[in-house]
Parts: sequence; structure tokens; C-alpha cells
Amino acid sequence: MLKNIPKIISPELLKILSEMGHSDYLVIADGNFPAESIGKESKVIRMDGHNVPEVLEAILSIFPLDTYVEFPVTLMEKVKGDMVETPIWEEYKNIVKNYDERGEKCFINIERFKFYEKSKKAYCIIATSEKALYANILLQKGVI
Repeated sequence: MLKNIPKIISPELLKILSEMGHSDYLVIADGNFPAESIGKESKVIRMDGHNVPEVLEAILSIFPLDTYVEFPVTLMEKVKGDMVETPIWEEYKNIVKNYDERGEKCFINIERFKFYEKSKKAYCIIATSEKALYANILLQKGVI
């Protein structure tokens, strides 16, 4: 057992987060994200039964966001004409502001297929059971 490590963080995930270096990408994916096919060159961690906000909260308690880039947090932009609501994005912004003083200024939204391309470069993709649409979030690791 270790102190101050959130219970949701498995030993495997803790090892991967420790292995990641400055500027490496981490994706926390919703249940619809093609984690295995996008993550062919990445480490894929299954966190079935968990949602993105609880995973994001746990990770940010031990994971620094990159301060050398303008936008260390990337969201998948809604497809033009898609009428889906995305209240989960506000939840993410509230979580991030608890761990980074830049708060919502850390965020950028990029087009769906650009998000997929960026995700292919991720060191790790965490596949959750999140049901919300457009709930994928990509984090860029910083330094301590």
C-alpha cells in the first residue's frame, strides 16, 4: 500500500503514469472511443465500471499538466450539426481548476478526426465505461 494514491489508480496505471515523460499524451476515453484500434501503438488500460470524471480527478491528483504549452487539455469537438449537449465538459473544467491555476484556459477543442490522430500518439489510452458523448479528454504531461 502507498499513501495518497487514489484507490481507483491500479498498480499498472501508476506504473504507466510514472513512465510517462514531459509532453507525453494520456487519453481518458468514453465508452464509445475506439481505444484498441486507435491505441495500437499505445498502452491501453481498461477501467470498465468507471466514468471519465472520477478517473480524471484521480489522475490529476498525481499527474502534472504541461505548463510549457498553451493547451495541455484537449477535447473532441462536436461534429457540425450534432445537437448533443456536453455538460460533462463543464465538469472537466471544474476538476482541472482544482489542480491547475489556469483552469478552463488549459482547454482546446479539436475536430474529431484530428483528435483521433493526436490520440494515436498517446503513451496511454484509458478506456472507461463513460456513457456521455464527446467525453474523451486528452492530457499532456508536465514536469514537477
